[in-house]
Amino acid sequence: MTPTLFGRWQTRLLLLATVGVLVTLPFAMGLIDSNPDEVYFWILGYVAIFGLGWDVLYDYLQKFRWDRDWPAAFQLLAGMWEAIFVFCGVRIFYFLPLPKDELSPVLFLMHYTSVWVAVFIASQSLMRIIFPRWRFRGGQWL
Repeated sequence: MTPTLFGRWQTRLLLLATVGVLVTLPFAMGLIDSNPDEVYFWILGYVAIFGLGWDVLYDYLQKFRWDRDWPAAFQLLAGMWEAIFVFCGVRIFYFLPLPKDELSPVLFLMHYTSVWVAVFIASQSLMRIIFPRWRFRGGQWL
């Protein structure tokens, strides 16, 4: 299946709004670092917002591949690039409403990695089970 741009957007927003929120809850409730904080939901929001822009670029780049596919290795590289981008935005450009030193790089990496892995696994398994025609509609589920 070659996802369309709208399919990418729909899938990204659906998975971040469901799986991403479920994975973010323990971080936000303080179960991971014993310091409850809403900053993790801000990070999840920035991943969703900036991801919509990145998907435009990914869709454009995908059209240069002979099979118009986006293999899992490229998804991993895209996830690493997005993590660096969001982390720099949080720590250097001050996207979050908190002091720069308050968010530890280790906790950011733990949260981002947990969300990314959960969303990746859900996109490769649950989406195909819950929305069987999802693959044949270019990733669109509506």
